[in-house]
Amino acid sequence: MPEQRKHVNIYTDGACSGNPGPGGWAAILEFGPHRKEISGYMAGTTNNRMELFAAISALGALKEPCQVSLYSDSAYLVNAFNEHWIDGWKKRGWKNAAGEPVENQDLWFILMAQTRKHQVTFYKVKGHADHPENNRCDELARAAISEFRRLNPDVEAEKKEG
Repeated sequence: MPEQRKHVNIYTDGACSGNPGPGGWAAILEFGPHRKEISGYMAGTTNNRMELFAAISALGALKEPCQVSLYSDSAYLVNAFNEHWIDGWKKRGWKNAAGEPVENQDLWFILMAQTRKHQVTFYKVKGHADHPENNRCDELARAAISEFRRLNPDVEAEKKEG
């Protein structure tokens, strides 16, 4: 009899102020009546890295293997799995279709490991539209950037001086 896994809905978003620049990520995890919001920030990052890090952080927060529906407004994240971009990158030795090294390989490797632990289905949602969880994740990710700036005012000053 196959193992029955808990079903968890995950909503993710990443944001960046400048690209690169300070970035924020956020995720909402829902299991039955339970809901958990997580978020964080990084210096000198990109929007794509924050999108990936949001998914990594959310999947990493799960305490056991789960069946996951992961919703993201990032075509980069969703298409890598649903359009099998990762399979192509692997076949080409982690080069993209243009023959250049795939960006963010460190995060892709972590995310792939997590998708082997969990049964993950990726869904693309329209960003900044009428999706309340996506909008909330965007709000949390942007708040994380603000928190980074509040805690690290010298980073922004160095950027302006440089």
